[in-house]
Amino acid sequence: MKIACIGNYPPRECGIATFSSNFANAILDSDGWASDESNDMYIIAMSDPGRQYDYPDIVVQSIQQNELRDYQKAADYINSCNTDVCFLQHEFGIYGGNRGVYILSLLHQLKVPFIPIFHTVLKKPSEIERNIIMEISRRAAGIVVMNRLAIGILNSVYRIPEEKIAVIPHGVPAFDFSRNQFYKKYFHLEGRKILMTFGLISRNKSLETVINALPEVVGKHPDLLYLIVGKTHPAVLQSSGEEYREYLKSLIEKNRLDDNVVFINRFLNTDELLGYLSATDLYVTPYLNEAQITSGTLSYAIGAGAAVISTPYLHAKELMSEGRGMLFDFNDSAGLSDILTDLLDHPDKLRTLRKNAFEFGKKTSWPQVGKQYLDLSATVVKSSVRTDISVM
Repeated sequence: MKIACIGNYPPRECGIATFSSNFANAILDSDGWASDESNDMYIIAMSDPGRQYDYPDIVVQSIQQNELRDYQKAADYINSCNTDVCFLQHEFGIYGGNRGVYILSLLHQLKVPFIPIFHTVLKKPSEIERNIIMEISRRAAGIVVMNRLAIGILNSVYRIPEEKIAVIPHGVPAFDFSRNQFYKKYFHLEGRKILMTFGLISRNKSLETVINALPEVVGKHPDLLYLIVGKTHPAVLQSSGEEYREYLKSLIEKNRLDDNVVFINRFLNTDELLGYLSATDLYVTPYLNEAQITSGTLSYAIGAGAAVISTPYLHAKELMSEGRGMLFDFNDSAGLSDILTDLLDHPDKLRTLRKNAFEFGKKTSWPQVGKQYLDLSATVVKSSVRTDISVM
């Protein structure tokens, strides 16, 4: 089988790029893949306007985001390579044109079956967003989402039949639950209870909700340390610089939390990220977007066995059911403060949450998720006929 994948890819720094890399490695490392010479995989990577990345060998071609001709060239390449199936990483903001409409020009020329992986499913899309998702889905051989709640939205809002949709969870690395103290020592965090949020920073992450929750918590548990890990989102930097980060710093100073909040203003490599997650006791996602259907950071935190506290966006409500985490309302600093205090007051409850999360995370490891993608690929290839016209 020969598999193509379109989307962001490292060294581009974003969650979709990390996902694409893990997705590719999960397939390439699958049992029997490398031993069969007929198996092959390659990446068509997106590039920022006017910038060229030093991509690894698996990336055979790049698309400049706003160059329509690049999309057409990529389709020609995929069609000419005896490709069996093509995966499309989809999120608004990756592709060029109004809300990413340029990707349709590639898909309209594609003569092999393709499967979009929808990282975002909007409950209230604009007209063009709805039309783009409907057109992608109409032409797709199958669709992947990472949350069962997305199926109902795709069916009711976009009129996509449920039988066309597969649910494959967001993959997570293999964590060692016993290495919490080892990594605390490695990162010089001994003697602290670690609360963490990671990812590209922007106002919709609502990190001020956490900062405003901390004064009462640290008054009782002064050993708590909140790590805010990640660079500012590139689009935010371009439009408003570090205004949001500076606002957060002013809140930290106002609340006298200089000893309890630390910024790690870098895009961490995988080993660093896994180390910090392993050192984490509690993890928080205070996000504002109720319709967020997928959060890779939340999936990673569950996989690491952190006690996760989150606002009730869609992915959190599903992933944190059955005692795998705790929810608090949007913008509710007082509610978050109560939960943090209660968990730190009751170590047994904290340990139970962590254990439940870790046991669930083992079921969503990348090797298991990679096998699901291969099984789906085989099903699609078997049921599709390669022709000289686009797959309908």
